[in-house]
This record gives sequence, structure tokens and C-alpha cells, in this order.
Amino acid sequence: MEPKLSSGAEVVTVDVHAAKVLLHSGYRYLDVRTEEEFEKGHVVDALNIPYMFITPEGKVKNPKFMEHVLSACNKEDRLVVGCQSGVRSVYATTDLLNADFKNACNMGGGYIEWVKNGFAVKKPEPDTEL
Repeated sequence: MEPKLSSGAEVVTVDVHAAKVLLHSGYRYLDVRTEEEFEKGHVVDALNIPYMFITPEGKVKNPKFMEHVLSACNKEDRLVVGCQSGVRSVYATTDLLNADFKNACNMGGGYIEWVKNGFAVKKPEPDTEL
């Protein structure tokens, strides 16, 4: 079931190559994965605002997702929205467009595809203490 847009706008999905170009031209990367996923590795300079939380009952939508985005971003900001594989980010981008974020696009393939293409990521420093 595809998410519905109330504004009539359509989610634009770009591949990781186009996303990389957009990020170099001033777009900001909004990573909507869980904090745990984000901490294992993420696109450099990414902003992490989880769209879903993992609970004992399964994945649950973050009820404060838009509130957190609005506190960190302006509706005029140009955003590339990504997740692990490109599913949650479609839903998050839909919510952003419905909230009048006009310049939000979805990154198809997500972090998995970004890594597969050998693009720069930030990973946790290895623990050097014994």
C-alpha cells in the first residue's frame, strides 16, 4: 500500500548517485533509521530523526517525527531522506511533503545501496581499550 499525499505532490525518488550530487549541492541528508541503525554507520553529516521505533510489539511510527523535524529543519530546506533500504524513507518523505516541505526527496535503495556504491560513510571508532 503506497502512502497517500494530501497535497497532490508526488514523492520524487532519486538513486544514490543523484542523492550524492544533491548533497554536494547543498541538500541535507535526513536519516530516518533508528538510532541503533544510525550508530552502526551513516552518511557523513547526516541528521538522524527516526521515523519508526522498534518495540517489543514490532515497529511503531515515531509520534514526534514531524515535531523533531520541524525543530531541526525549515520547510524551505532541501532534504534527501534515506533509511536502510528505501521503504521508511518513502513514508517519511510523504509526511514531509504533506507538511509543506517542498524540497524533500526520497533516496531509493537507502543506506544499503549507498554503501554498496562505496560512498563515504561515518562509522563508530573501533574500541581500542582491552
